[in-house]
Amino acid sequence: MKFIDFNFEPALQEGLDSMRFENPTPVQEQAIPIILNNKDLIAVAQTGTGKTAAFLLPVLNKLAKKPSDHTNTLVIVPTRELAIQIDQALQGFSYFTSTSSLAIFGGGTGISFENEKRALTQGANIIIATPGRLMSHLNMGYVKFDQLEHLILDEADKMLDMGFVDDITKIITYLPKKKQTLLFSATMPQSIVKLAKKLLVDPEQISIAISKPAAGIVQSAYKVSNQQKNKLIKSILKEKEYNSVLVFSSTKQKVKDLYSELLSAGLKVKAIHSDLEQKEREEVLRGFRNKQTQILVATDILSRGIDIEDIELVINYDVPGDAEDYIHRIGRTARANTKGAAITFINEQDQQKFLRIEKLIGKEIEKKTFV
Repeated sequence: MKFIDFNFEPALQEGLDSMRFENPTPVQEQAIPIILNNKDLIAVAQTGTGKTAAFLLPVLNKLAKKPSDHTNTLVIVPTRELAIQIDQALQGFSYFTSTSSLAIFGGGTGISFENEKRALTQGANIIIATPGRLMSHLNMGYVKFDQLEHLILDEADKMLDMGFVDDITKIITYLPKKKQTLLFSATMPQSIVKLAKKLLVDPEQISIAISKPAAGIVQSAYKVSNQQKNKLIKSILKEKEYNSVLVFSSTKQKVKDLYSELLSAGLKVKAIHSDLEQKEREEVLRGFRNKQTQILVATDILSRGIDIEDIELVINYDVPGDAEDYIHRIGRTARANTKGAAITFINEQDQQKFLRIEKLIGKEIEKKTFV
């Protein structure tokens, strides 16, 4: 199948052609007709499957057919990075259309808050927002969602994990009862089933490649003490010339400490965590995306939703607490049928956690001992 088979409006198809989008991914092939048919949808699809285009393209097609001067679509996401990424993708797809959009998230300046207020009152067609920041605007009483036609929840399981369920429930009270609701989630725990029953009406369901790492990822692990981790990571990073390495650590303090350690070792490294201003975070990501930065140390804020090509190696400095997060972390490499490697450091306390990961992915991962 090709995108042209969807018979999108010419202005939208022109945007896809300019971006050299030809063949839809499985989630796009299945989701787009359902959304064009105005049905509610639950889509279970892990990172890297192309779900952003799966929900943006049909909504943009509707807007291209019937232009609007009000807020037509609200996309709710767990992190500012994902909000920015979706807005950037949207700007590419909608380049030849008249659709307006804005990403709304915390951590910006007073000027950015005013820009968000303007978009919410004057009606940007598509709003992409984090729950907390959107609630700040809703509490002020000026937000206009009375003509909203689409509600999209992306990375819904992550939003619930981060404690946003009350905010989401409250946001729904500000929206029209009659609307199309689309819920995208990497997993389908009971909490998501419960939320879906509350929000969606007779939804269609699709499920794509749940909880399996890409075939192109070579996975391995080291049994190592906490005291050995820094020595091991420096050894790995110096034994081969990598262009792009993403390192995940469990807390922002560990990220800061590891960044200092690797910087002292003469490596081209940057760190990203919640203490950085938004402008600083964007600058760090830009440098990593452009390959000016060789190694990026991050918390799980980057495990979902950041689309950076050609990451050769992912290192789990700490085993993630949630087995699903392992899938999302290592899913940053070997995207779009490329090859990549993932190495996990396992201390004595984390062995049970890693066993849960192996159970989830259905295979035992080779373990080495670092001396």
